[in-house]
Amino acid sequence: MACSWSLFSVPPPLLDLSISSRSTSHGRYWFTHSRKGTRRSARIVVNATENNNQDEDAQGFNPFGFVTDNPSSRSAIQLPEVPAEDGNVGQMLYRIEDKGREYGSYVDIGDLRWFLRETGSPETRRGTIVFLHGAPTQSYSYRVVMSQMSDSGFHCLAPDWIGFGFSDKPQPGYDFDYTEKEFHEEFNKLLDVLGVKSPFYLVVQGFLVGSYGLTWALKNQSKISKLAILNSPLTVSSPIPGLFQKLRIPLYGEFTSQNAIEAERFIEAGSPYVLKNEKADVYRLPYLSSSGPGFALLEAARKINFRDISSQIAAGFASERWDKPILLAWGMSDKYLPQSVAEEFQKGNPVNIKLKLIEGAGHMPQEDCPFKRNVKVKT
Repeated sequence: MACSWSLFSVPPPLLDLSISSRSTSHGRYWFTHSRKGTRRSARIVVNATENNNQDEDAQGFNPFGFVTDNPSSRSAIQLPEVPAEDGNVGQMLYRIEDKGREYGSYVDIGDLRWFLRETGSPETRRGTIVFLHGAPTQSYSYRVVMSQMSDSGFHCLAPDWIGFGFSDKPQPGYDFDYTEKEFHEEFNKLLDVLGVKSPFYLVVQGFLVGSYGLTWALKNQSKISKLAILNSPLTVSSPIPGLFQKLRIPLYGEFTSQNAIEAERFIEAGSPYVLKNEKADVYRLPYLSSSGPGFALLEAARKINFRDISSQIAAGFASERWDKPILLAWGMSDKYLPQSVAEEFQKGNPVNIKLKLIEGAGHMPQEDCPFKRNVKVKT
């Protein structure tokens, strides 16, 4: 049995959309998811004896950590006909620039361009699932889950938040300042343009923009049928990872934001597994291609009040305020957020929140779980 992604009481035609080749070059851009006392939490037990995330053919590399948008700088690090051979930025871009866009296309909304992954048919009777990623990652983490769920008849959508992945990274001050309000406004516009019918299923995971996905849900409860939450900061006791603390330090944050391998390091540090090179390439690619993603992450990290947002989430999903079903699927090997966060959150609304603990999965169950075998669900 595959890892149970029966997020909405159902165990999970693949629609592969072509990708527009248009690049963003406007001056404003840096670049181109019972009753109390009687409930028992469901537990997903994963046999992790086979580590499919281990890289069997690891190759060393020595990236510079950031690259500028200056064309001459790019020419200097990548020869037109013979890629550099020592693992520098030019060679890496040459090798990975076309990776990671499975099921993807671009959607223009006003002055902003979203990168969107889509599987399944919008006409399905099973409904639409919207998947929202956290920082500093991208919708690529949902690619396997989306395929599984669309095979079961669901229509799946997973955008890269503005400032992340392959979506636009506008400079602050040019109609987007990376605040919670602006993320919510642009997400509403995206749903309108896509014609997503309410209510729909929502899956959310991760820090920062993941948290904004949850606060959006609190403000739009009528639009949601069921909610699935994967490892995310849900209470004021949720620790803040070192990456986001470093980003808030003047000057040091600027240097940290331009570390091109920070995203893959963040993922691996929160998981019991090492990413294969082919996956690490995709998480690394936006940060290698331009300084924009790093500065977008920096701006968003400095605008958010982590404690306040976590407090809003804990209070907003409590019994007296939220009455929709919530599946809380939690990777037990998360190095950032302990299991106690999930348990504390569930206590706030035990009737509506069903907790499933996933052994062998870390901070991003959607990345770890689909590759596990011999999965069993115990209640």
